[in-house]
Amino acid sequence: MIVVTGASGQLGRLVIRELLKSLPAGQLAAAVRSPEKVADFADLGVHIRKADYTQPDTLATAFSGADKVLFISANEVGRRVSQHANVITAAKEAGVGLVGYVSILHAAGSPLNLAEEHRQTEALLAESGVPHVLLRNGWYTENYTGGIPTALQYGTLMGCAGDGKISSATRADFAAGAAAVMSADGQAGKVYELAGDEAYTLSEFAAELSAQAGKQVSYQNLSEDAYAQALQNAGVPAPFAMTLAQSETGASQGGLFDDSKTLSKLIGRPTTPLRESIQAALNAMAG
Repeated sequence: MIVVTGASGQLGRLVIRELLKSLPAGQLAAAVRSPEKVADFADLGVHIRKADYTQPDTLATAFSGADKVLFISANEVGRRVSQHANVITAAKEAGVGLVGYVSILHAAGSPLNLAEEHRQTEALLAESGVPHVLLRNGWYTENYTGGIPTALQYGTLMGCAGDGKISSATRADFAAGAAAVMSADGQAGKVYELAGDEAYTLSEFAAELSAQAGKQVSYQNLSEDAYAQALQNAGVPAPFAMTLAQSETGASQGGLFDDSKTLSKLIGRPTTPLRESIQAALNAMAG
């Protein structure tokens, strides 16, 4: 039995779909805060288990009988360490044979503020003695393609990543990687630094978008504070705006670059090229 936490989220859903390609639905469990959000998985025969990172009792039930748990990190930045501790404790008490933790690229030395809670979680896993594997994911390409409508509207892509290279991959690519690891044997103790095959700057992203859209889009590099303020002006809550801006500063320092091609080797195919992701976003806009 493989339990996937956060299974109603954007990554978790894709992981379940990937696992269903090679495993019977009855061997999978979707652990979620709101079971009604994964009714479609229930219809396929996937077990549905309520799991709230802030409620240890639900985690104990969710992990009962689990051989493996794919542990997707919580989304409440700043509150994750205590929540993650609950997950690790529950996995240990349930005797889970392997925990796969979705961390961040090069967590040990990453300049991104986001990495700190991941470092602390990795330390908790090591201290717990629970067999585990680390899936250190890089940036999702969707983090940028999601902003294409606004960039086209104003003719400007804003950020503060400078000339930092970003080795992003799609959520589907990362989901395929997670499914490959969780369905394989002998994974305990491994660390995977996962990123896209192709690295680009945001100026290069803007150039590719311009070429495909037939409209000039320029990259405007701002200071971290100015970019955070721009995000807030666009409706992004202040704490999250600061997190995004600091992450781009981290990218300018190489924090989102990796050229090992570990992910493509793991999934047995190249990661999705940037041009394809941009084309898919433009097609979605066109309806």
